[in-house]
Amino acid sequence: MLTPNIDLQNKSILITGAAGFIGANLVMELLRDTDAVKIVGLDSMSDYYDVSIKEYRLAEIDKIAKQKKASRWIFVRGSIADRSLLERLFQEHYFDLVVNLAAQAGVRYSITNPDAYIESNLVGFYNILESCRRHPVTHLVYASSSSVYGTNRKVPYAVEDPVDNPVSLYAATKKSDELMAHAYSKLYNIPSTGLRFFTVYGPAGRPDMAYFSFTNKLLKGETIQIFNYGNCQRDFTYVDDIVTGVRHVMCNAPEKQNGEDGLPVPPYRVYNIGNSHPENLLDFVDILQQELIRAGVMPEDYDFESHKELVPMQPGDVPVTYADTSALERDFGFKPNTGLREGLRKFAQWYKKFYF
Repeated sequence: MLTPNIDLQNKSILITGAAGFIGANLVMELLRDTDAVKIVGLDSMSDYYDVSIKEYRLAEIDKIAKQKKASRWIFVRGSIADRSLLERLFQEHYFDLVVNLAAQAGVRYSITNPDAYIESNLVGFYNILESCRRHPVTHLVYASSSSVYGTNRKVPYAVEDPVDNPVSLYAATKKSDELMAHAYSKLYNIPSTGLRFFTVYGPAGRPDMAYFSFTNKLLKGETIQIFNYGNCQRDFTYVDDIVTGVRHVMCNAPEKQNGEDGLPVPPYRVYNIGNSHPENLLDFVDILQQELIRAGVMPEDYDFESHKELVPMQPGDVPVTYADTSALERDFGFKPNTGLREGLRKFAQWYKKFYF
């Protein structure tokens, strides 16, 4: 196991995408468990999905921040594509760590709205890298995605596997981020770690994700479409497990060292963070409907079968995601382990409280 080389106490941390699903949960975790820390949260508050959920997350952060008198929480509304804004923030706050979670997410949306992905995922991430070059940080941690594995047939997906066959622009931008981070690590000795997240879910999650959108549609009496005729498998990872993994990584920056040529060896790593237990979509839907009934979101006599439609695979999708997390276990002694039923139960309980 690695020995942590960063203590988060009294550090200044930039978290982009701070009103997003993973970002907000990370901010709350850091505020709860760190005695004194300064966190600057940056988010554009994009209307890609219901902004009221982002506002709810920020309100939850504020509740915790008010109880942590020794810590500071500063929220800034803005985009990582705004280079001058980033420059001002880096000059003002002297960041020790940067966690870049801001991105335009979604595979299918990238087919119809490619410009949003170029602006946020490429231009925005380039701006982050440039800021870290001009204002050196101890560690840059950034979100990649399981989508980079594309059409790989070998499962589970290991970080050593080739990732040269993206099947969506979203996946291509995330792979590009990894390549740019590697180049900047090599050229400017910036310690950076990329995290390939696998299908993150949980309370106050993204409404475009299957578990959330299925719930919304079923409540409206609409039909849910189950792709690839139900023959898809997803490595669903509960958000608390993702946040725990991110925190472990934050405290372990890749060491700077020189190679035999006297030049820096890139202080660069990539990890998968997934549950390592892919679930069939039909089983997933069955557990979801049971937990929606249990939470009182749906009536016990709801005719779920009449509201399901098995359809072909959609462009940009892949039949299976399955994380090999052995590197995460080796380096941090950590393995995501929240079961799907437990995670969906917490989501259903939150949904009942938020919408009813």
